[in-house]
Amino acid sequence: MFRSASIAIALAAAAAAPLAAGGPLGTLPLGRYLCELPGDAAGPASRPVEGAWFDIINASSYVTDGGDGTYLLTGDDVVFTRGPMRGARFERTGVRALKRTDLTGPLAKMRCVKTGRTQ
Repeated sequence: MFRSASIAIALAAAAAAPLAAGGPLGTLPLGRYLCELPGDAAGPASRPVEGAWFDIINASSYVTDGGDGTYLLTGDDVVFTRGPMRGARFERTGVRALKRTDLTGPLAKMRCVKTGRTQ
């Protein structure tokens, strides 16, 4: 009896460990996310990145011009796990805003903001 309980506790702890490290599972608000780069004081406040958008369509699914896929939100970390954006990583910086964290160079400061539009 004691051994069964110990095994059950160990299995439960092992299963919970990845969630504890990344935070609780969640989903993003439904709608279109348009991606942009910050502007400057001499011009517009932001500069849209052409073709960089996605729609969150339900639970953990998204769609782009290139097709559809899934994402995983744990805590404030978003990872696109399947589809045309597979491997893209973001940090949730607000209820409607994400910052891309896996880019370097000129696109390193890209952020995506939820608009009211959908497909």
